[in-house]
Amino acid sequence: MKSLQEVHGSLPKGFVYLTDVAPDVILEMRYYSTYNFTGARIDDYLAPVAILSKEAADAIKKVSDHVMEKGYVLKIWDTYRPQGAVDHLVRWAADLEDDKMKKIFYPDLCKSRLIPEGLIFERSGHSRGSTVDLTLVDRLTGQEVDMGSSFDFFGEVSSHSTDLVTKEQADNRLILKDAMVEAGFVVYDPEWWHYTLANEPHPDTYFDFPVK
Repeated sequence: MKSLQEVHGSLPKGFVYLTDVAPDVILEMRYYSTYNFTGARIDDYLAPVAILSKEAADAIKKVSDHVMEKGYVLKIWDTYRPQGAVDHLVRWAADLEDDKMKKIFYPDLCKSRLIPEGLIFERSGHSRGSTVDLTLVDRLTGQEVDMGSSFDFFGEVSSHSTDLVTKEQADNRLILKDAMVEAGFVVYDPEWWHYTLANEPHPDTYFDFPVK
């Protein structure tokens, strides 16, 4: 079977398709779909594929192997994000009339607060190519593990430091957190699903090639 690199063509130097490196992960690329906090496909997501720096992909492979031994599979929601996609999210945040996904993703927050409160940024670590949004799936049931909140939920319950989740939910988050930290990723406290490689290869570069 051909790799995605062979099918889709070359990526910028140092980048790879995640499933070429870690074939066991499940992809559910939310910004390619319309099921995200905007309710629309995001600009420059042209295919439901996951792209990362080679270093980050290798680290995710280690995490994948580790959690599979414990009975889980990684599900990936987002990886590299083009700057054009970030710009789309900023434009969406400024359009206060478009709130069709509010009940699902930010029911207790006024949309006008998303940018001032640092929930939507003009620059995203995802654009540097070594940040990933992910969760765990139970290998036996095929169901996502209960983490206490959904992906991209804007609220205190999404934080690692919240006291709004049950012990079981907190323990589930810890399984993912421990595996990610052991593989060299750094925690982002407001979002339990969001991790960045500590020694990312492009710490000051924000890329803008499309996801395809």
